[in-house]
Amino acid sequence: MDRNPSPPPPSRDEKEHQEAAGGDCIGSTVYSKHWLFGVLSGLIQIVRPQNTKSGSDDEEQQMELDEEMENEICRVWDMSMDEDVALFLQEFKAPDIFMGVLARSKCPRLREICVGILGNMACFQEICVSISSDKNLGQVLLHCLYDSDPPTLLETSRLLLTCLSQTEVASVWVERIREQPAIYDSICFIMSSSTNVDLLVKVGEVVDKLFDLDEKLMLEWIRNGVAQPLGQPQEDSEEQPVFRIVPCVLEAAKQLRSENPEGLDVYMHILQLLTTVDDGIQAIVQCPDTGKDTWTLLFDLVCHEFCQSDDPPIILQEQKTVLASIFSVLSAIYASQADQEHLKTEKVDLPLIDSLIRVLQNMEDCQKKLENSAESNQEENKKSDPTQDDFHLKILKDISCEFLSNIFQALTKETVAQGLKEGQLSKQKCSSAFQNLLPFYSPVVEDFIKILHEVDNVLADDLQESFPTLKDQS
Repeated sequence: MDRNPSPPPPSRDEKEHQEAAGGDCIGSTVYSKHWLFGVLSGLIQIVRPQNTKSGSDDEEQQMELDEEMENEICRVWDMSMDEDVALFLQEFKAPDIFMGVLARSKCPRLREICVGILGNMACFQEICVSISSDKNLGQVLLHCLYDSDPPTLLETSRLLLTCLSQTEVASVWVERIREQPAIYDSICFIMSSSTNVDLLVKVGEVVDKLFDLDEKLMLEWIRNGVAQPLGQPQEDSEEQPVFRIVPCVLEAAKQLRSENPEGLDVYMHILQLLTTVDDGIQAIVQCPDTGKDTWTLLFDLVCHEFCQSDDPPIILQEQKTVLASIFSVLSAIYASQADQEHLKTEKVDLPLIDSLIRVLQNMEDCQKKLENSAESNQEENKKSDPTQDDFHLKILKDISCEFLSNIFQALTKETVAQGLKEGQLSKQKCSSAFQNLLPFYSPVVEDFIKILHEVDNVLADDLQESFPTLKDQS
């Protein structure tokens, strides 16, 4: 024989055992239905009303989770990332069990795990719709935002973000959040006081998504707390503090600045969304402290941290979205009459011009590399789609050019002279600025040339020679 003999056929008892084992599996997984029933039954026992007795001993016991039970429920948490398991949990009415746990249990770890499992389940559209349509469960989950346990808050925020990202149910959650004004206070408290980086990022993503989905809710949150005169101390120290959205966002951004660049990007985008409405701009600039804090943080980021002269040009690919948000907010503040005088006295024009031109110069290098990469891929018959990169770079370019044109309009003869002396308005930098500003901002460039003629006539003539459309200007 040139192969091993086949094993003997299984006996009748062995056959029945194999079929039974196969029947116990959840879908195509190797997970046991019987074992999962046991874990969920154990959860039911934990939160059964008859097991909840008065007395400090029992209350302390409720705060702790049995190690064996924790290990098992954590396994369910891991398993719930599998769609077959998630659907089976849904079929077994597990969300109702978890709702009971969240409503009755005082154990932070157990609450965290139950919300985490629901968060995994909600990643699947059919289950997300089912969870979202349960009004009672929705209320219980939103109530978890008042929890004092950071891991539970993190999992609740993750679940909310998942639901808000589903088009079919997003409006349901927005409306529920609007109906509970206390959620605003809870989220603002987290942003202004938490040092948990993961929690700050996830809460920021929730706020960003909410504002992006519903301008009405954003306006309500902007106006929340503004009724009290700004800067006025509260007479009753026992009253809850009045939160205002901008200082809370700034505090979270400061916390994330060095620890999580992606999280900082989220909070910069929140500020950008705020500036899309008049009330949002006023919320930033109407209070001198808030306006100054916002400007100082963002100015420092673009002038001393992002896209610096010793950074390689390609760094712009990593920083393009956060820079677009920051420049957009700075531009809105700069253009606001409420803060214009403050900005003029701070001598900020030249450092900003330097940063904006450097970004535009680096952008040219990035675009050339994208074009070369696309050509290379086409030669190799590979599909290339640089559209997304082009899209974000175009947004950054548009915002940068608009902001640069606004600053150019405010330049005086003295500032131009200082810029030439310090190097922010060298021939090379002026050429880069003109190349990006023309032809859309021709009047701005023409006015700048007139001022430049008064300061350095030779440089003005050289620039006009390089840009024929400016030759007629004197």
